[in-house]
Amino acid sequence: MRDFRHWRWHLGAMYVKLNGEMVCLSRAVDQEGQILGSFVIRTRDKAAALTFMKKALKRYGSPEAITTDGLGSYGAAMNERGNREKQEVGRWANNRVKNSHLPFRRRERAMLRFGR
Repeated sequence: MRDFRHWRWHLGAMYVKLNGEMVCLSRAVDQEGQILGSFVIRTRDKAAALTFMKKALKRYGSPEAITTDGLGSYGAAMNERGNREKQEVGRWANNRVKNSHLPFRRRERAMLRFGR
């Protein structure tokens, strides 16, 4: 996998309840919608984004472009990594990673019904 160069990554995060505590689930998705990696963190700050990017880049190599949402911590982490020119931010550009969260949201909704 390391030799194959992915064209575009989509990075996104969402809050989920895990063991009764709200945590942030960060994901990296490639251009075909395959989930490259997931990372559970308590905060959505620069240090968390940097840790997540380091893990993904070490495992899968460097992509040609990285699409993110408008969160400032992604930009700050990319400045530190030195790949800010690869970042793309757009209003609907990151829909691929948002759609990868849908199955998780469906299960989460079902578990809410289960407790009633």
